[in-house]
Amino acid sequence: MASKNAWSEEGQRTYTIDEPAEQKTIEQLDLVELETKPILKFVVAFAIGFFFFLVPVTWNGQVTVPFDIAVSYITDNFPGAAGIYAFLLIVAGGILTTASELRRRDVFSVGEGTASRLALDYWETSLAFWLLRVLGAVLAPIMLLQIGPDWLHAPGVGGLVWGTLIISVAVIIPIGAIFINLFVELGGLEFVGTLARPIMKPLFKIPGRAALDSVASWVGSYSVGLYVTRNVFDRGEYSKREVYVISTCFATVSIGFVGVVAATLELLDLFPIIFLSYLVCIAVTAAILVRIPPLSRVPDEYISEPNPEEAFTGSLTDYVRYALSEAVGKAKEGNSLVMAGVRGFIDGLKLAMLILGTILAVGLAALLVATYTDVFDILAQPLIPVISLLGIPDAATVAPATIIGIAEMYIPALLVVETAVEARFFIAVLSISQLIFFSSVGPMMMDMFNDVPIRFRDLVALFVMRTIILIPLIAGLTHLLSAMGML
Repeated sequence: MASKNAWSEEGQRTYTIDEPAEQKTIEQLDLVELETKPILKFVVAFAIGFFFFLVPVTWNGQVTVPFDIAVSYITDNFPGAAGIYAFLLIVAGGILTTASELRRRDVFSVGEGTASRLALDYWETSLAFWLLRVLGAVLAPIMLLQIGPDWLHAPGVGGLVWGTLIISVAVIIPIGAIFINLFVELGGLEFVGTLARPIMKPLFKIPGRAALDSVASWVGSYSVGLYVTRNVFDRGEYSKREVYVISTCFATVSIGFVGVVAATLELLDLFPIIFLSYLVCIAVTAAILVRIPPLSRVPDEYISEPNPEEAFTGSLTDYVRYALSEAVGKAKEGNSLVMAGVRGFIDGLKLAMLILGTILAVGLAALLVATYTDVFDILAQPLIPVISLLGIPDAATVAPATIIGIAEMYIPALLVVETAVEARFFIAVLSISQLIFFSSVGPMMMDMFNDVPIRFRDLVALFVMRTIILIPLIAGLTHLLSAMGML
């Protein structure tokens, strides 16, 4: 039973669940009749999404997935057009946010029809993010046309933020949203989520459907995973606490990026070990952090009428029957394949317009600090004896690399390319497991989920907490693998 009279601290109307539902068995459920048309719709949608994100194919001598091929083809062959497209999205986001905020503050009025067509309510935000989106719109032509000093457009600063992060996210989100929406609207979310419940709920205190968010991040991008989370949150299927946990613990780097880090550190021969170690680290840190503040204190409030997973218990066969029933029921209610894809693309474009300006403004500032100041070297000094005590070689080089990842997760790999293999392995696994960094995913989470809200100070605290957990864990894995002769 949901309560509709709850209000959040921010004055936002929220919903809460008065009491947990009683667990049901397969005999107590009203299973959906398995009709041919909705079954086919679910199967075809699932197969298309599965192929696009999960089926390995060989492309230019490398094994990847069709999603990565599509994104890489666009960004590699049409960088100029992709840059102009990203510029237009950022400027449009800044203009629409300004129009929305001025309307909300009664500076000028807009007709209801115009406001509805422009979806002005969607662009409402806090003063801080309004300013960041406008700053992003101001910076966009500067970065696109490379106006200004060389230090601003250096490969590791403006070149990285604009040429890699902004353009990639601008392309990734709308394309990924097309196929992810097939999962979300046509039964894939229910199917995967129901089967994943016995793992996700007891270990991480989140719904089984969150497994799809994680898979979307691993095989696509953290931006695709966050798109899934936002989509499901808007439907009342995640609470604020669940969104916070999923965003900060499961919006992971993609398998492809793990390969990039391994290649940079000349550890591609250890890729399976690095990836397995990374999965272990993600699971351990998530299982710990969900049980302590700040994550444990986020309220279980919903911004829409709650639609939580129904409490269920049964055998593996029962779970499969229930998962299929839930998937077919969702497909029966959902749009056609084409309409689901179109809706996903439009939602992806809107989301990209919403967040790209913030990513540009915050990401550029973070990399300027990391590149042109000694802040991280100073902060890392107390870590040098800790790294030495844990037996990791080249501690003076490794220590700054353990914390500079908060600016951009690729920088740590660049700092340790000439260190011992144990140090390179340690940083490879650590940098991809810290998850939170402010060149992209940090501002993306804060802007995308400003109604949760995910705050800057909490993200910094979570980065520190993750690092404290990960350093001894990965040091132990490093020594174990070294003792086994694998490093």
